[in-house]
Amino acid sequence: MTAAQADLRTDRPEMPNAVSEDISRTESGALSLGRPSVADGAALWRLAKDSRTLDVNSSYSYLLWCRDFAATSVVARDADGEPVGFVTGYVRPDRPGTLLVWQVAVDAGHRGRGLAARLLDALAARVVAEQGVTDLETTITPGNTASERLFTSFAARHGARCEREVLFAADQFPDGPHDPEVLYRIGPLAR
Repeated sequence: MTAAQADLRTDRPEMPNAVSEDISRTESGALSLGRPSVADGAALWRLAKDSRTLDVNSSYSYLLWCRDFAATSVVARDADGEPVGFVTGYVRPDRPGTLLVWQVAVDAGHRGRGLAARLLDALAARVVAEQGVTDLETTITPGNTASERLFTSFAARHGARCEREVLFAADQFPDGPHDPEVLYRIGPLAR
């Protein structure tokens, strides 16, 4: 997983632990945070592609993700209902208390306002409340400073520890050169 140009802002207020859809105001108008639907799949694929930093999956996978993992993902929509950011994740089958965050992306026009952190906080609050998740995992390639800061600041905001270890070494990827993927294990998350 790699976060696409995570937009960090340290002067924003704490996120409420709301489980329902969140509507917030920004300089560009209202943004709503909620579960993605299949209709959002193409836009999520475009956001990932336009990020130029994420490993872009097939468009089909984003459609399936929005259908099968909507409960463990979140999308930000602008005033027109268009997706401008997302976080995709899933609960690990062998660790039902762990949410694995797969991808984070924010449209270039909405970066720098703390949207990635708000999306991550809202998703965590929802899966903790609805599914009893206690831990969050993600993988980050070395040198992806924006993602490193996004997830370490998430851990700090939630008073959780953050452990790191290499999950997949560079030589384990069969499709050519790939940086190692470092596992960030964050928890426990407060209920």
